[in-house]
This record gives sequence, structure tokens and C-alpha cells, in this order.
Amino acid sequence: MNIILKEDISSLGKLGDIVKVADGYARNYLLPKGFAVESTARNIKIWENEKKGIEKKMLKLKEDAAKFCAELEAVTCAFSRKTGEDDKLFGSVTSMDIEAYLKEKGFAVDRRKILLAEPIKIIGEHTVSVKLHKDVTANIKVVVAKE
Repeated sequence: MNIILKEDISSLGKLGDIVKVADGYARNYLLPKGFAVESTARNIKIWENEKKGIEKKMLKLKEDAAKFCAELEAVTCAFSRKTGEDDKLFGSVTSMDIEAYLKEKGFAVDRRKILLAEPIKIIGEHTVSVKLHKDVTANIKVVVAKE
């Protein structure tokens, strides 16, 4: 079955792509969830008309994310933790800690968007990425000091 994607789906394609998928996958998952519509002549015409509006909306979201990125990169997160020998932390600084700190400063960031491969367990200055948009990533400074 040929479908038009209404969202980016990593395994299939991007918004607006016309792709061929198994009938069951389309009927049981993609169409009911609203991720796609069937590729008919009528739906293709409708999609062409909606495409410009969606592109403007996506551009606006990207611009807003870029502005927020500039504000967020000006923030330095400072934490003080208890340490043991060799300046290793007893605990760690996690994405939840960073989210709470940013929330205190007035920035609403979902912790799942904070790209921290593993919790910070060493004293010092670290750079942490925050994914704000698929094309916009902010790098914030996290400073961990001895308590």
C-alpha cells in the first residue's frame, strides 16, 4: 500500500514522503495513529495544499528553538557534591538534576532532551548537549565543585 507520511518516522521516511509499506502495517498502525494517510489522487492534492502551511509552521518552530538555544547557552549550571578520594563524586549529576536546575532558572526543558551519555561523576567543567529541535542543539556548561 502506498501512503503519505504526516510525520517523520525514522524507519520509513520524512514528512510528506510517499512510501510503500505492507498493507497490515498501514491499516493497523500508521493510519489509525494518524502518522500517515492513504496515497490517493485526492489526498495527494490535499497534501500539496497543506504542505506550504506545514513548512511555514516548521520554520517558525525552528526559529523559536534557535532563540531559546541562545538564551539557554548563556546559562551555566553549578552543582556542589560530596567527594571522596581522587575527587570522585559519591553520587552523580544526572539529567534530572540538570532539568531541575534549569527549571529553577525559568527554562522549561524536558530531561529526555538533555543528551547525557552517562551521569557526571567527576569534579570539573563539562559540556552537555540539549536537543531543542531536530536541527537545533544547545550546549550548556555544567560545573561540578566540591561541597
